[in-house]
Amino acid sequence: MSAQDAAPTILEVLIVGAGFSGLAMAIRCKQAGIGPLRVIEKAEGIGGTWHENTYPGAACDVPSHLYSLSFAPKADWTRMYAPQAEIRAYLRETAERNGLMPLIQLKTAFTGATWDEARALWQVETDRGPLTARVIVSGMGGLHHPAYPDLPGRDSFAGPAFHTAVWDHSVALAGKRIGVIGTGASAIQVVPELAKVAAHLTLFQRTPPWIMPKHDHAIAEATQARYRRLPLLRRIERARLFWLHELRALFGFTKVSKLTKQAEGLARHHLAKAVKDRDLRAKLTPNYRLGCKRVLISDDYYPTLQRPNVTLETGNIARITESGVTLADGTAHELDAIVYATGFDVTGSFARMDLVGRGGLRLADAWAGGGMGAYQGITVAGFPNYFMLLGPNTGLGHNSIVSMIEVQVQHVLDCLSALRRGARDIEVRPEAQARFLDRIRARLADSIWQAGGCRSWYLDAEGRNTTLWPDSVMAYRRSARRARMADYRLG
Repeated sequence: MSAQDAAPTILEVLIVGAGFSGLAMAIRCKQAGIGPLRVIEKAEGIGGTWHENTYPGAACDVPSHLYSLSFAPKADWTRMYAPQAEIRAYLRETAERNGLMPLIQLKTAFTGATWDEARALWQVETDRGPLTARVIVSGMGGLHHPAYPDLPGRDSFAGPAFHTAVWDHSVALAGKRIGVIGTGASAIQVVPELAKVAAHLTLFQRTPPWIMPKHDHAIAEATQARYRRLPLLRRIERARLFWLHELRALFGFTKVSKLTKQAEGLARHHLAKAVKDRDLRAKLTPNYRLGCKRVLISDDYYPTLQRPNVTLETGNIARITESGVTLADGTAHELDAIVYATGFDVTGSFARMDLVGRGGLRLADAWAGGGMGAYQGITVAGFPNYFMLLGPNTGLGHNSIVSMIEVQVQHVLDCLSALRRGARDIEVRPEAQARFLDRIRARLADSIWQAGGCRSWYLDAEGRNTTLWPDSVMAYRRSARRARMADYRLG
């Protein structure tokens, strides 16, 4: 019997997405005895971004013991920075261990929902039919809509061309002339792997990233065994890693500060040590402040760019042709395959939802004037019983996003408790949301992302940072871990 057949007509909570956020919420709801409960996931497997991103070299850039749920620990991570397959396996094992599999409905895409005022219920639309739920918790995140560059002739290329997020494993790339467009987080992971098999790899760079050493290494089996035998040691290691990363925000990482200059010095030293050629080093030196864009970590990216079968091209791309890439100066690169390592449309992901709240208000319209915004990044005025995990301004540039997810899950649980005590619906008060957003925007005004001299995917089309949290995780925990009922209206 499928989850859809077994579930009752009206769900108490519908969770959208089976990645870190959705699974964390489902585990906590199940532990609290909240149900009927259902998780829907558009992909054919569990893991969210870690299920979908299967490009060669895909791995996390947060240490494994920090990039895992505190209430679903894993003692036997095999590397300091876990590869994609291990994270995906961890998430599936976590779902199985916590009895979530009967509650998860795969291959089911959320397409929209409308608030039924009379019944205080959400009428949900999916590509596999309608659902009715008292509460919706969105765990969709922002890293699931690939962003492609707006290049003339992009559809004219005769060979295989695909984005890192939708990797085509049927294409044999060994011995081919490969072009990689983009130099962000996925590029610095995939380029070293492709260079090992390519006849020639041409990397098209628009802006060089700041890169710090990664110092990745295998975790010895003896260490894994100690963590299994002595859980306290694992918890101490997690706390050590958390505070090591948290200190960056506490010492000023989110602004242009002394820490910025010191970190830039370390990054330049890493570049100088790895790249002796002065001209190549100049091409790889950023002209904006460290932290303005996502800071990357790698030990093999710079060495890869010095291989004899790799070319770094910094000229502007004029167009994609049937046979490759032509630059603005007329240089033509003949290619057999093109890989777009150009990231995600983060700020557009939420606005794509056809969500209709109280009085027919659409979420896209609610955000039309001032951009995306939500109280604590979780709730939006006009949308009762609707919660977002990893919503606007809750991303991080310095620590593990899993820490933010756990704070948000607890906040939602507080709100669900109010509903279980007899309330019909719960909705953030507009004035509380406005106060919160004013405070966030004031903090962002002189942040590194606004003052660092770059344009990044953190910003929306109007240049507003609606993606990142401008403070420490501890500050967010103090602000959001407990739902202040005075900021909510109970119906």
